[in-house]
Amino acid sequence: MSKLVKSIKEVVELVGLKDGMTVSFHHHLRNGDFVLNMVMEEIANQGLRDINVNASSLFDAHTPILDHIKNGVVTGIAADYIGAGVGRAISEGILEKPVQFYTHGGRASNIALGKTPIDVAFIAAPTSDPMGNCSGKYGKSACGSLGYAYADAMHAKKVVIITDNLVPYPLTDFSISEDYVDYVVEVDAIGDPKGIVSGTTKITRDPVGLVMAAQAAKVIEASGLLKDGFSFQTGAGGASLAAAKFLKDIMVEKNIQGSFGLGGITGYMVEMLQAGCFRTLMDVQCFDLTAIASLRDNPNHQEISALQYASPSCKSAVVDSLDVVILGATEIDTDFNVNVHTDSNGYIMGGSGGHSDTAAGAKLAMIIAPMFRARLPIVTDRVTCISTPGENIDVLVTQGGIAVNPKRTDLSDALKAAGLPVIDIRALKEKTEKITGSPKKLARGDKVVAEVVSRDGFVCDRIYNVLTK
Repeated sequence: MSKLVKSIKEVVELVGLKDGMTVSFHHHLRNGDFVLNMVMEEIANQGLRDINVNASSLFDAHTPILDHIKNGVVTGIAADYIGAGVGRAISEGILEKPVQFYTHGGRASNIALGKTPIDVAFIAAPTSDPMGNCSGKYGKSACGSLGYAYADAMHAKKVVIITDNLVPYPLTDFSISEDYVDYVVEVDAIGDPKGIVSGTTKITRDPVGLVMAAQAAKVIEASGLLKDGFSFQTGAGGASLAAAKFLKDIMVEKNIQGSFGLGGITGYMVEMLQAGCFRTLMDVQCFDLTAIASLRDNPNHQEISALQYASPSCKSAVVDSLDVVILGATEIDTDFNVNVHTDSNGYIMGGSGGHSDTAAGAKLAMIIAPMFRARLPIVTDRVTCISTPGENIDVLVTQGGIAVNPKRTDLSDALKAAGLPVIDIRALKEKTEKITGSPKKLARGDKVVAEVVSRDGFVCDRIYNVLTK
């Protein structure tokens, strides 16, 4: 038998797509992805309408989807993250149905449970053999882990591998195996691997960011969690990466070896692995080229699926064994609810991703954020959108002090004993507003443009349209 198909045009015909069906994509090529746009253009060319797109994330590279929305080709979107390029138009009401925002673990769980069935999964694979055994670790478009594509491959009714590096059968070091795959298409290029690297994968040089990062490392040290067997995840923001650097210095100095580093892996986490700070890295997506090379070459750097990473419906998930996670925020309110979906003007420019998953699982969930951005305070009475509920956030680190969730009196006592500047979050809000002034209340329309679904499947908030002039 042969699974090879000559073109995307032919495979769209073969899979039996009809109006109203759901197609899915993964985002491991991030802003360098070509596959979603190529497939959606062919779907439009074939006259299909009312298509639902379930993408683990949408980036600015995917703005052509806006034309498909205007033309009625796409009428529904589900995603874990949507960048500002697409998010701005959605915020202004371009889509009739609300976007369904999931977490990384929640999306994988819903697909596995059949709550969000996928008719056809189109999987960008940097290397594949003719039967569909595929990997992200090799080829000119190597992106590393294919963790977010596993659930799609395992549970979609039809699975199409799209590759720009077809190799002889069998590919031995594969991620997704042929038994899930219906068709394979070879194209000239599935994307630009340089596009997987964002501007936020560099350690901050900002003095304020470095102060916060140093304090964050001290919080972890004072928490009592930093000992042999320690497990850790950090985001790709500049201050978060700087915190990882300070943490590495402490671990090396004290000869502490952690059990694992988790999540979207950067070169800085690879350096921690190489320095002996962790026994292994568990990688659901690679954020830079160093991480890709490490996943390919180091057996102690292992690929995991989004299901294993964070699904709340699996028998276990790695986030449930996590000690500390460092996360970001666009806003946090006095109840410690965090917003990472919208900017201060209410425009969609992000999403939970693994934010809520890791906060729910970790023993210590930390937010690092400045007191204000563009003279808008980070702490507010009520966030514009609840992305992660405050019950799962333990501490906020700013340059103006460290606010601890009142439920964590043990942590507050430990930080005070270590001489760290603990401050009540309401006092931090007042301190900030003496500098910035009190912000005006954001005016929004009455159309729901997105629903934020918790990892357990409940709608935890709704995002309303932005009022344009």
